[in-house]
Amino acid sequence: MKRTVLFASVLCAATAASAQTGEITSNRGENWLSQEGDWGLTFDAQPFLNYVGNLFNGSQSNGGAAFNFNNNLNAISVKKLIDANTAYRGTVRLGFGSTKQTALVQQAGQSDPNVTVEDSEKISATNIVLGAGLEKRVGSTRVVGVYGAQALIALGSQKTTYEYGNALSATNQSNAPQFGQATGQTEQKIGGTFGLGLMVFGGIEWFCAPKLSLSGEYTWGLMLATTGEGENTFESWNAGNNSVQTTTSKTGKASSFGLDTGISGASIGINFYFQ
Repeated sequence: MKRTVLFASVLCAATAASAQTGEITSNRGENWLSQEGDWGLTFDAQPFLNYVGNLFNGSQSNGGAAFNFNNNLNAISVKKLIDANTAYRGTVRLGFGSTKQTALVQQAGQSDPNVTVEDSEKISATNIVLGAGLEKRVGSTRVVGVYGAQALIALGSQKTTYEYGNALSATNQSNAPQFGQATGQTEQKIGGTFGLGLMVFGGIEWFCAPKLSLSGEYTWGLMLATTGEGENTFESWNAGNNSVQTTTSKTGKASSFGLDTGISGASIGINFYFQ
């Protein structure tokens, strides 16, 4: 950790060598600090600090620096400066997707193993995160204090469906699971998740180069998360009336509540500003 901090300091000090303390322009006349009208993007600084540190410590497996999310929600963090001392914050993730896999199984009633039908598994998921906040900035040198408040809402859901190429019948009363599901399972719905975060934050930004800064922040606030009931659906052969029987079972609920520091985690970020 000491090496990481040391090399981050060397990097920023070398970049800033041509500027005097208190100045906000480079020798080329470029503005160092963010200004009214600027947009900002924030990324996790750790991959960059590790990369620079490993350049100096002889690491033989130094991976490339990566643009990672600066939060555990896989959400994009943006800023919009409405004046030199005030910025709107936004957090957004809009995730919709599905995956499908198939497996070939021997067709029921066939003695030839090369005669096959297809079983399939399809997973559909939704992940939405929306956040908004207000940031205040204090200072006119390369070290700027930041503080403010932010709210976050998170929504999530997931459904898995299973289809079998061999229909249930008196001669085929069950199908072997191919994807780790329970025998006869046709659907799994995970209860919808809702999360709410209300927090205040405080920290600093250190401008290492024009429109480029390292930041560190702490948070304190409230986090509430709930997961509703889910469902598991099964099909089986009812020999009593020679028909397919469908049953559904419920899963339990879950909830959590916290009022503490680090609600969204302390973070080290790298910030890029542009107009």
